[in-house]
Order: sequence, then C-alpha cells, then structure tokens
Amino acid sequence: MESFGVKIFLNFVVVVFLSQFLGMALATSGGFSLDLIHRDSPHSPLFDPSKTRTERLTDAFRRSVSRVGLFRPTAMAGDGIQSSLVPSAGEYLMSLSIGTPPVPVVAIADTGSDLTWTQCRPCNSCYKQVVPFFDPQKSSTYTDSSCGTSYCLALGKDGSCNEQKHCTFNYSYADGSFTRGNLAAETLTGSSTAGKPVSFSGFVFGCGHSSGGIFDENSSGIVGLGGGQLSLISQLESTIKGFFSYCLQPASGDSSVSGRINFGTSGMVPGSGTVSSPLVRKGNYTSFYYLTLEGFSVGKKRLRYKRFSEKAEVEEGNIIVDSGTTYTFIPENLYIELEKSVENSIKKKGKRVKDPNGIFSLCYNTTREINAPIITAHLRDANVELQPLNTFTRVQEDMVCFTLMPTSDVGVFGNMAQVNFLVGFDLKKNRVSFKPTDCSQY
Repeated sequence: MESFGVKIFLNFVVVVFLSQFLGMALATSGGFSLDLIHRDSPHSPLFDPSKTRTERLTDAFRRSVSRVGLFRPTAMAGDGIQSSLVPSAGEYLMSLSIGTPPVPVVAIADTGSDLTWTQCRPCNSCYKQVVPFFDPQKSSTYTDSSCGTSYCLALGKDGSCNEQKHCTFNYSYADGSFTRGNLAAETLTGSSTAGKPVSFSGFVFGCGHSSGGIFDENSSGIVGLGGGQLSLISQLESTIKGFFSYCLQPASGDSSVSGRINFGTSGMVPGSGTVSSPLVRKGNYTSFYYLTLEGFSVGKKRLRYKRFSEKAEVEEGNIIVDSGTTYTFIPENLYIELEKSVENSIKKKGKRVKDPNGIFSLCYNTTREINAPIITAHLRDANVELQPLNTFTRVQEDMVCFTLMPTSDVGVFGNMAQVNFLVGFDLKKNRVSFKPTDCSQY
C-alpha cells in the first residue's frame, strides 16, 4: 500500500504485461486481459518452498490483520490516505515492462493503491531486488513530471517540488518502510493473454531513487489498481471506459496462473447468474472500493448486519472489496452469530478442534473436504453465495478452518471469498458485479 498511491488488492500475485501497441489493440478490440498469479503459487517469484502450508497461511493472516487495522479512518486521516498502510501486504504480483526499450518490472498489484512505482537508477539507498533497476537515462520515452500538474497535485502532502521544478513524491509507511523519487511519465509495455502486444504511452508513475524497509527483493514496487486519479484504472479511463474485472483461482491450484484481470469491454460481466451491488463513495477515500453488507444467511437462517448493537442501522459502505487481503473481516457481533450458525450446521458432520496456532476460531478435524453449508453474503441489491472453498481452508492435512474473522475496524471482503467469481467493476455506473465462474477454465 502506499499513501494515496501505494496500497488492493486484490493478499494474490498479478502478472501483467502492457506492450507498445496498446492504443491500437484497444481501438480494435475494445479491451484486453492479463494473467494473475498468487504470491504463494509455486510460479510466483515470492514463493518460498521451505515454508509449510501452515506457515504460508500464518503469514497471510499477519498481512491481512496489518492491512485491515490500517483501513480504519484514524489511520487514513489527512491528505496522505495510504501513507500508513503496509507496502508488502498485497497478495498478487504484476510483471510488466517500463520504458523504451522496455525494462521488466515485478510489482505488487493492489486494488487499494493508486500510484504505481518502481525503483530507479541512480538509487543511492535502495533495497536489493532481483530484476534490474529501471534507468531513466536509457529510455527514449521517459519524462519527468512538472510541478503544478494535476497528477502532481494528486499527491497531496506526499508531493513536493525540487530545484529543477520537477514533481517529487515521498511515501512513508507504518512499518518504517519508505520510497522517494520523481513523478514521471513513461511507456508501459507487455503482452495480453490474447497474445497481441499492447502498450500505453504517457503513463504516470513514481520513479523511486531512495527506498527501504521490508520490501521483498523479488518485487520492485507497486501497481495501483485503486480508484484514485493516479491509479492504472483511472489513467486508462478513456480507453477502458471504467470497466475492469478479475477472476481468481484457489491458491492451491496447479495452474501456472491464479487468475486473470480484464480491462475495457473485456472487463464487463454480463450473463445469467450475475448480481451487482452499488459502490459507495466515502469522502476523500477514493482509492478504496466500498460496498454495503446487510448480513449473511446460513441455510434459511438470516443474520442481520450489526456492528456494535442490535439497534444500529446498517452503515453505507461498511465493507471494502480488497484483493490484497486474504481473509474476510466482519464486525464481531455479526461474526459471533455467523460462527454459531455455521457450527450448528456442521455439528453432526465433523469434530471441532482447536487451532494450535491460535489464528482461527472455528476448526474441524478432517482429511476430507468439509461438508460446510453455503453461506450467502447479502450485499445491497446482491446475494453472493459463498461455497466452502470461499469460507474454509485446509490448515493442516487433518484440519480445516473457517476463514471469516471478527474485527473492530472496517469490514473487508477478502480474496478467498472472491475465488471462482468473476468480479467486475463498472466505475461509470458505480457498481460491482459477481458472477460464479470456474476461474481455472476462464
């Protein structure tokens, strides 16, 4: 995450390639699609083969908790809304190319981030990274952004002007990580899943000349997919017309990719079975995609949304759709009722056990697939039916656990709940759509 530029999205890894013919490709096809790869996939550069599944789930839990806690309004106060967020908390990587000739960049993709940034030369104080640093002096299409431009002003308190009248950015994170450098325009290049090269010239990004902290050496920055002015989504608005969607596979899948992200007409979600819910805009928090959760159903039992009391009204925009958070977080009062209903439904079908790691509250001893009920998430205007793979995960060979969790902070609809859904964003009509889809075949 970043301060109004570096934050989901999507705890999964995105592999995106944008090449030199994007204008032509978009003009003829009206859209394009790119591969997504989960950070814990064996095909991800962040994959650590020495870690067990339990250790990876524990790491995902810690990233999720850090991320959710920093969504609270007090953490987002001021102009630098995302400055306190954790920069390495995203779950997807994006592999793209920048410059002419193109230089590969591997970055964390995030639906809650705006500014895309990467490490650049000269870099006197930077963290180690596997892929080469981007060198602006070797690119024929690089241009520093001037002070006073709309993109520079969008940086808010995290932007400033240097002696050359160039716009600079300075992000600091809650964990002590930081990145500083020049705001610039470049050509973003790569290959779509259709095989046709695509490109986008004049893309505004952060060229970091000083970075440090807990960044992983296998990633070289952030790709912002949020709703703010600096995000990839907003900068492509004239060509993708406010449409994008993604389809996420289970992290345990054998495929070389974990999903796909679509832009433009390719990002529309039509057809039977599609439900949609209105996006809620909340003041200056333009980076985040808020929906309204009205409750859950377990079988025929309906559980009404409640935050602190029985009489509290449902708050508009009470949950964030986030690709960068693994688990789903809901208010504690609602969680207690939901867990009880799920337990009652499974009571005669499995033996409840305690999670030895103390992370999950509801776990069962079984080597088979859990016979769990379908849980319906009642979003405003949309009933989203969550299958067991959306709500339970195998922690050990003989134990599965419930992946919804209580929180006293803002709710988050995490990426596990979004697996095997085509999730579409229509930023013109301000709607988010969900369509059950086998993402391994999508």
